[in-house]
Amino acid sequence: MVNLLIGIHAALGEVGVIAFLWVFVELLNPNLKRVKRAKQAAFIGVLFLFLSWLVGGYYYVNFYGASVKPIIKEGPMPWAHDIFMEVKEHVFLFLPFLSLMALGLIKKYEKDIIKGWDARKAVLLISLLIVLIGMMMAGMGYIISSGARAALEAGA
Repeated sequence: MVNLLIGIHAALGEVGVIAFLWVFVELLNPNLKRVKRAKQAAFIGVLFLFLSWLVGGYYYVNFYGASVKPIIKEGPMPWAHDIFMEVKEHVFLFLPFLSLMALGLIKKYEKDIIKGWDARKAVLLISLLIVLIGMMMAGMGYIISSGARAALEAGA
């Protein structure tokens, strides 16, 4: 069950991040049809990032904190938790709200995104930030999982 939750958490987050890559690409050269698709992609991204947040929180509260964290901290890579999990816990909190802001901007400034650069630039930058932070989350998750595997192999 625990590995399944980690996989679901990661997959939901990755789909959410990919949705904002889709938003970014649609808005590079926007027209009415592309802005509509960007809105749909942003909605998908918001939904999946919030679901990832909920699944990850459930996993952390019910499994990670009680059983996985102590194993990592006693193993050969305690910094996997001390640095990367601590960063991940705090930085990830921004992703669902950044995604909600991007969706709101697309909805509110739909015509301005097509006509002008300022509104489009704001959504492009937020979407790119979501993608970059999401990629960092995936990398940190890998390091944390490696810390758990290393501890189990070392017999911690």
